[in-house]
Amino acid sequence: MTEQTPLPPRNAFWGVLTQRDFRLLWLGDAVTGLAKGVTTVVLPLIALLNLSTGPFQVGLLASAVWLPWLVIGLPAGAWVDSMSRRPIMIACHASSAVLFASVPIAWWLDALTYGHLLAVALLTGTATVLFQTAYNVYLPTVLPKEDLIEGNAKLQGAEAATRIAGPALGGGLVTAFGAATGLLVEVLSCIFCLVCILLIRSREPARIEREADEPFTRQIVTGLRFVTRDPYLRPIITYGAVVNLGLTGYTTIQIVFLVQSVGVDASIVGGLVAVAGLGGILGSMIARPLGRRFGTARSVVMCQLATGPFVLLSPLTTPGAGLAFFCVGTCMLIAGVVACNVVLGSFRQSYCPPSLLGRVVATSMFVLHSTIPVGALLAGALGDAVGPLATMWIMAALIAPCGLILLLSPMRRQHDLPSEPLDEPHQQHAAE
Repeated sequence: MTEQTPLPPRNAFWGVLTQRDFRLLWLGDAVTGLAKGVTTVVLPLIALLNLSTGPFQVGLLASAVWLPWLVIGLPAGAWVDSMSRRPIMIACHASSAVLFASVPIAWWLDALTYGHLLAVALLTGTATVLFQTAYNVYLPTVLPKEDLIEGNAKLQGAEAATRIAGPALGGGLVTAFGAATGLLVEVLSCIFCLVCILLIRSREPARIEREADEPFTRQIVTGLRFVTRDPYLRPIITYGAVVNLGLTGYTTIQIVFLVQSVGVDASIVGGLVAVAGLGGILGSMIARPLGRRFGTARSVVMCQLATGPFVLLSPLTTPGAGLAFFCVGTCMLIAGVVACNVVLGSFRQSYCPPSLLGRVVATSMFVLHSTIPVGALLAGALGDAVGPLATMWIMAALIAPCGLILLLSPMRRQHDLPSEPLDEPHQQHAAE
């Protein structure tokens, strides 16, 4: 049984934030998310301004952050399942702090190279894979099952807010202190989050030892088998992979579409994207009330069916008042995706057997992240071939019907998502 500190009386407004350990986890995550937003601006600007690289090198740098998901995404789950999660999270933040600090130090010593920057992107991306896998498995240690949806909603809400504030802060830091120095924000955030994790009092349950002679590849296959055979996880991950494909393509082409096809001045593009990004905050706020009112399974299906088609408004964007089409279409799309992520992420954390959770999380993230670079490359190729407007229509048409994947799953017959696998033979076979 997980050891947790006694829960204080629940305040309706603050909710799970009244719980000390979750508050520490949330605060560390919020600061880290803000710094990640800064880094998305600062890292490519270092390459462009300090190293005079071209668009291809900047694109390669961006893809290097995601590449570790495809290389170690699956084995990461088996590693996390075999070890305590908190030390993994601490080690990931400590190593990331050192790696990010090496960039401004190398710049001050006039020794920074593009190869150094690429290595930092790859290695910190690897640390992110391990941290995110451990983090998703660790959250049920801090929160009981009944609070997971609210906890995930607050985490998603903070992430949505930092996605809006982070890039703006990054631009300001580059202007004030220079691109390389701006990366020190990421260093400080890693240290801050590391301290927050160290202060958490909740302790993980005792590890369930697996057979000593169980091959490592068999451990990975066990997680894959559980996901592919489960009637709920399989369609959920399929839905997420298709949405990520379309959403990445959509976000890749949206700025080109706004500037070249709509004629929006570059100075206000960031503001439009930020307004549209408010959908993430909206989605995190509505997830829990919808789940209580309609049931977790029914609310996810209804939410995606209701919000997905709004994305078809975005390609109708025109100058002036017509910019509202982009803001409303994108805002509703992101709201629906985030609301689903809150419920489905909580479902996965409470549904999967604890001994398999790390591998299930890693398998899910491996599949979900594998379509992200494909979506970006597809949007770029289509943008060159048929133009930004046609590409926006293609991506919107791909995203809009994704809710049908969930509608055709067993979720359509359920009021709430199950709290554990119902098929006992399935569990036994998956755990072999």
